[in-house]
Amino acid sequence: MSKNKNVNMIVDKAKASVAKSTRNEARVVSEAYVVTQNRTDVKSFAVTEKPLHAHEELFKGYIENLNKVAAKLDSADRSLANSNHSEFRSLKSDETFNANAAFLHSLYFDNIGMPESSIAIDSIAYLRFARDWGSFDAWQEDFIACGMSSRNGWVLTVYNTFLQRYMNVTVDLHNGNVPIGCIPVIAVDMWEHTYFRDYLKDKKNFIYKTMQELNWEVIETRIKRTDKVAKIYGGEL
Repeated sequence: MSKNKNVNMIVDKAKASVAKSTRNEARVVSEAYVVTQNRTDVKSFAVTEKPLHAHEELFKGYIENLNKVAAKLDSADRSLANSNHSEFRSLKSDETFNANAAFLHSLYFDNIGMPESSIAIDSIAYLRFARDWGSFDAWQEDFIACGMSSRNGWVLTVYNTFLQRYMNVTVDLHNGNVPIGCIPVIAVDMWEHTYFRDYLKDKKNFIYKTMQELNWEVIETRIKRTDKVAKIYGGEL
């Protein structure tokens, strides 16, 4: 996982050995990792200071909970795992929810806050979106539609390694409808608390305002990295 501005994941080295399992002794598997929140300077012109500050507090909480879950997973008894109810299943579910929440917020904070943003027609981002949607305007229309369709969640532009193209997706909460094999390059938070204070139910105006502050320099860097992945998977550049 690549390092980004707001979150840095440090994965502990695997333990030299695991405890030998016996009839009365559970195996211990090291899954420990620590996620740290770097100092952030989040700016937004679409979201006012109060809800933006609340977002930062939520971000901090997701990271704290993720670290707690990671620590508990080290000692969870895997021999009792089952699909109806078990500590291990609950921890793995909480791990996905909090991990996605932390990293999606990090992506979002990094790709907003650029006043009067613009994209060059010869940029890689423009060319890739025009290729996969037929035109850049078609990408914008589809992105807005996905944002309007989100039920307290996210709208993302991702590269799908199976389809070998970019697509817009709607994620509910932090872990609903997340497609497999996709690399996010744009993330916009569509949880109601993000826009309700400033826009009430006018989601579309919020999306418009946010799209006007997308940081295309950050997005361009993400797409350049994704191009390297696409090449490995045999995608056209």
